[in-house]
Amino acid sequence: PEVCLRLEVGPSAAVHSPLAVQNGFLHMLVHSYTAEFFMSFLTNLGPFLEDEIIPEVMPMEIEVVDAKITLKDDSPRVYPTSPGPVPITLAVDHVIVKRRDDGVFYLTGEGSLKQEKPVSVLQEQKAPAECVLAAPAAGARGLQLKEVPELQRELQTMKLALAEANMDKARLLQEIRKYNPLFQL
Repeated sequence: PEVCLRLEVGPSAAVHSPLAVQNGFLHMLVHSYTAEFFMSFLTNLGPFLEDEIIPEVMPMEIEVVDAKITLKDDSPRVYPTSPGPVPITLAVDHVIVKRRDDGVFYLTGEGSLKQEKPVSVLQEQKAPAECVLAAPAAGARGLQLKEVPELQRELQTMKLALAEANMDKARLLQEIRKYNPLFQL
């Protein structure tokens, strides 16, 4: 993996933002990163991120290219005969996280249409009103605005059908394991 860091402070940082002259500008590039984390690692990060003093805003840009993070559930099993949860793998092709002078984080992709959606740390309690689907530039031109709500409804219907099928599968597996505890898929 490659990690590149560049910190600029002073008049040369003015090209990034006016606040970068005073507080600095951090540019970080992470390339070909692969890691495995336990879910307990993520849940125990909270106390380290909490602070009683609001820090000064430092404009930054974090670029992640070709990364793969695997999350494994290490919580105690509910049923001792169950095979356990399947690890979740998050593959990132190219994502850019920008923090501007206002302290808001903007998440963009490589092929985005320059429509940056803010993700604020202070506003994380609010649920998003609508879902924005990421698509390549060529695919976004072909979609009409009136087709998007219909596609979102269809996606929700498919998600519900998938959840119902997964519940049926889990119920059947539980029934099979009642008679044969060593059964594996």
